[in-house]
Amino acid sequence: MAAVTQQRPRARPAHPSGPTFLTYTPNGKQLVTAGSNNVVRVYETGSDGEPTNLDDCQENNTAIAATNDFFLSGSEDGTVCVYSLDTYTYEKMLTRCTLPIRDIALSPDGQWAAVASDELTVKVVNIADTYKVLYLRDLPKPAKHLSFDPSGSYIAASCADGIVYVYKLSTEEPELVRKVDGVIRSLDVESESSSRAVWHPDGRAFAAPTATRDIQVMSSSDGERQRAFSGGHMGDVTAIVWSPNGALLLTAASDRKILLWDTKTQKILARYDYPNVINMAWHPTQNIVSFVTSDGELYIYESFLQPENFALLQKPMQPSPYIRDPLADVSGNTTRVSTNGFKDTSDSRTKRRGTPDSLDDILGPELGDEDDFVSDDDGAGYLDGVNGFGKRSNGHLDPIDGFDSKRRSAVQAWQPRLHQSFQPGSTPWRGNRKYLCLNLTGFVWTVDQDTHHTVTVEFYDHEYHRDFHFTDPYLYDKACLNENGTLFSCPPANGNPAMVFYRPHETWTTRADWRTQLPAGEDVTSISLSDSYIVVTTSANYVRVFTLYGTPYRVYRQKSSPTVTCASWRDYILTMGNGAVGGDGSTKLLYTIENVKRDEVCQSEDIVALTEGAQVKSVFFSDNGDPCVYDSTGVLLILQHWRSPGQAKWVAVLDTKLLERLASGRKEETYWPVAVAQEKFHCIILKGGDQYPYFPKPLLSEFDFKIPCSNTTLPKDSEDLTILEGPKLEEAFVRGSLMLSLLEDLVSSTNATHSQRTELSRREVEVNKSLLQLLNVECREGEDRGMKALEIVGLMRDPSGKMVEAAGKVAGRYGRTVLQEKIGELAEKRLLGIEDE
Repeated sequence: MAAVTQQRPRARPAHPSGPTFLTYTPNGKQLVTAGSNNVVRVYETGSDGEPTNLDDCQENNTAIAATNDFFLSGSEDGTVCVYSLDTYTYEKMLTRCTLPIRDIALSPDGQWAAVASDELTVKVVNIADTYKVLYLRDLPKPAKHLSFDPSGSYIAASCADGIVYVYKLSTEEPELVRKVDGVIRSLDVESESSSRAVWHPDGRAFAAPTATRDIQVMSSSDGERQRAFSGGHMGDVTAIVWSPNGALLLTAASDRKILLWDTKTQKILARYDYPNVINMAWHPTQNIVSFVTSDGELYIYESFLQPENFALLQKPMQPSPYIRDPLADVSGNTTRVSTNGFKDTSDSRTKRRGTPDSLDDILGPELGDEDDFVSDDDGAGYLDGVNGFGKRSNGHLDPIDGFDSKRRSAVQAWQPRLHQSFQPGSTPWRGNRKYLCLNLTGFVWTVDQDTHHTVTVEFYDHEYHRDFHFTDPYLYDKACLNENGTLFSCPPANGNPAMVFYRPHETWTTRADWRTQLPAGEDVTSISLSDSYIVVTTSANYVRVFTLYGTPYRVYRQKSSPTVTCASWRDYILTMGNGAVGGDGSTKLLYTIENVKRDEVCQSEDIVALTEGAQVKSVFFSDNGDPCVYDSTGVLLILQHWRSPGQAKWVAVLDTKLLERLASGRKEETYWPVAVAQEKFHCIILKGGDQYPYFPKPLLSEFDFKIPCSNTTLPKDSEDLTILEGPKLEEAFVRGSLMLSLLEDLVSSTNATHSQRTELSRREVEVNKSLLQLLNVECREGEDRGMKALEIVGLMRDPSGKMVEAAGKVAGRYGRTVLQEKIGELAEKRLLGIEDE
């Protein structure tokens, strides 16, 4: 694009050569400049006359900020002074630092000033009461730039260490909420190059120059990269400024160029040739841009935008350039569920309710309106509702459905809280990336390239599988991965129906992948893949079961609706859906497990055992085929006896909030569930308040099961570790019994292998060993523990009698003769088969 050739504004010598700064007042009436001398100049907008000079300012000014009534100037002597714009006189010293001032930022309401100096702490000073000072700490190096967000609730500090620190100011003490690393580069505080984070006018993102001379937009909510303005400058960026409505971005660099960018497309609209530009300001309301150079010259560029670009400046507030704007996303598979048979057509603003004893509540709303109390008993036509036959119409009657229109809004006001559908192992979009699937086989992720997606599938075991990558024109948003293949699905778009795509890893034919389209108007809510079948649940509450190579096997409607998610293992599928509404206004989450091959239902519409307000974060089968649920409270549940109808129960095998690594209270982390295998919980550790894993590829961690039986932490006033021995052994017994029960169900219901039967015998011995160790603890504690000790012996599953015999020896070793005799009697009863049931 050629440089703009319109008439250039004249250069106004404002200050000596050196760092020069400028700012407009919020109303745009005045422009204030400061430089390396002791003069501050105030220019009137629209006037070509000489500026007003304030000659008694400090030398070597390094920062300037202004409101409509006053301006602040900071200098190398460490002082920040307040000057009146009405009288053009010095008012007071706002604050003093021991080292030179580097930047000043005023809050949007003009009540606070943030001051950055070469000190490691940023001061936020109240203008009216200078004794009210807040401090931004945790900076390892001085802050080079400061900027308030449009709401004044957050402030971004661009530090000399190359990190943007975002602080929240709505609390009594400023709170560091985010460190944005890898965007700006490390710069000396005296460098003319810029690392300033400039907030977009809508407050949802800020832009900052990168080491590659691009401008990167960062989301303020999660600190993720959004769109970038790239490929424009050949030199270091020295200044950035948004247009007042956020539709345009203006950048200057050491390559002697000023570039005008379109925020929406990130394309360059115009180029301007001006050397040594170090600061710029856009007029708040007019088509005027002002900038200063390192030569101390000021340019006031009136009619800055050409007519073809001026229309962008006249638009209303434009959104930040997100890759996927959360305000623009409309979920295609979200259905507004009607309440009591009516669609929700009410205004989002609810009317104020009356008092409990108001007249409308006592008499009913239909009696409050008596405008039609006059009866037309003489046929004179007083009534408005008389038809052509002189008869009154039925407009005054209640509708057939039984709800008066005046009461209808009250009926529609309440709707139950539903469990939303989700895909296990999938994450939301962050920037232009998201994980479609994460499990122990590998992971699938996609990258949004605007016109298409690119999908990557990686495996942990590269000896058996080879990674692959492909261009995705269908925009797949869900995926499943196992040892046999990869399953994808995409939502309906551009008039095309939703589609399911399966790609096997190995095949002996030329082509084995297949696609199938769902009926029009039907969207995929979740998918699952097992060694035998593919399961698809849809927005029409259908469960569609396919064979691995695309043959439809079952199609039926799910009883609990709307559907939530599904999982599968071998011939078993688990589906979840919303059930009846509970007392808290939320629907109960119901699950069904069935064997598709035998057409048998194992559990039908049973309740998922969640605490009040909890949500399911993931559903999957363990490596042994037991259904598992991880909820939003951090508890891992496993389903016991699920093959026996009506006998299933959810057992908590791990509460991540009780992990020893969190006992000190200094760590704040959550866990993203991946799988349950080898009696361990495999997950991804999330830190810094993250809710989902992100890139680069996260590492997997594993935690042993630990059933929350009792408190296993040592009391503060005790150092005796033997206190915890009993509770730990009790937990080991309960956990071992659960694992034994799960394995017994597996062996009895499947064609068990020799190794599985051997493992079953070993587990029985392990459970008995736990009881024997627990007996040892009770005997050691004293004779008064004899009743519990005998009870422990009674819990042993010991057909051969060897364990009971060993228990008698333990009692004898501690001299518990009475207990030893009781154990002997118990052994005799078992031998004779007369043990009490």
